Amino acid sequence: MTTMLIVLLGLLLSRLVSIDAQVGVCYGRDGDGLPSQQDVVNLYRRNGITRMRIYDPDQATLRALKGTNIELMIGVPNDALQSLNDQGAANTWVRNNIQNYPDVRFKYIAVGNEVDPNNGNSRYVNFVLPAMRNVQNAINAAGLRNQIKVSTATYTGLLGVSYPPSNGAFRNNVRGFIEPIIRFLAGNNSPMLANIYPYFSNPNSNLPYALFTAPGTVVTDPNNGLQYSNIFDAMLDAHYAAQARLGGGNVQIVVSESGWPSAGGNAATVGNAGTYYRNLIRHVRGTTGTPAKPGRSIETYLFAMFDENRKPGEESEKHFGIFSPGQRPKYQLSFN
Repeated sequence: MTTMLIVLLGLLLSRLVSIDAQVGVCYGRDGDGLPSQQDVVNLYRRNGITRMRIYDPDQATLRALKGTNIELMIGVPNDALQSLNDQGAANTWVRNNIQNYPDVRFKYIAVGNEVDPNNGNSRYVNFVLPAMRNVQNAINAAGLRNQIKVSTATYTGLLGVSYPPSNGAFRNNVRGFIEPIIRFLAGNNSPMLANIYPYFSNPNSNLPYALFTAPGTVVTDPNNGLQYSNIFDAMLDAHYAAQARLGGGNVQIVVSESGWPSAGGNAATVGNAGTYYRNLIRHVRGTTGTPAKPGRSIETYLFAMFDENRKPGEESEKHFGIFSPGQRPKYQLSFN
């Protein structure tokens, strides 16, 4: 009997690891000639992609997701944060975009994206946490607290120190913004969402370190002796260290975006991008984890499903897609 229980427990644990190891893909719509939302959902399903991130509550996408097995991270756009500082408005948002879709598998609500006291989104800083609290209240009232986690999407730009990873720390003028958010997440057993991009870390300085192709250790953390063979792990552990300094040592991080462009910038080639995506998928689906957080898969969302030619900013921002608008794959990637 004891042996049978051990076998069953092992099968259950292996199943849970498999579920956690699924890789999602971000679905942005800031491009011309993109497929319809229904066609996009069909593309996810044909390719075995079982998690999706969207950046606003697009109703056509939500309708297309009904009855599928695709788990969804849904976003509250930055320009909607102020309105959700009103509890009634937050209740309405949850009712219209969550409760009205009982056949959609909501997993996370990302309340704001890359809000930062030091960038163009600084005007939203004071609205993020009140909106998170109000959305959480609405989720609780709807009886969905254990099903849907409320968070916000941060990024590496909030860190003032990222090397060595164990010295990771938020910028001085970010701490007052991020610390209450970390404590909110800890109190609700919710993860932090973080956009992690080795591409934006000067990859030309050591391209193999950025592409997961270094033959061995590149960086040894002098504080703890942990060895790093890729910068993705180093960046992620720096985020964990920064959180721990502010009371978030037990707050899990979900990588809400990571990608590599195929054109438009230094080291932005189809070959490098394909190498990055293939190696990233392999790495995060395994159970190696990071040097500071070993023995676990890393829930990760690739950015992005399509090239988006209307995206503002550097030319490279338009070339992160793993599919062309015509639904042709740019790379041979396996999500199964």
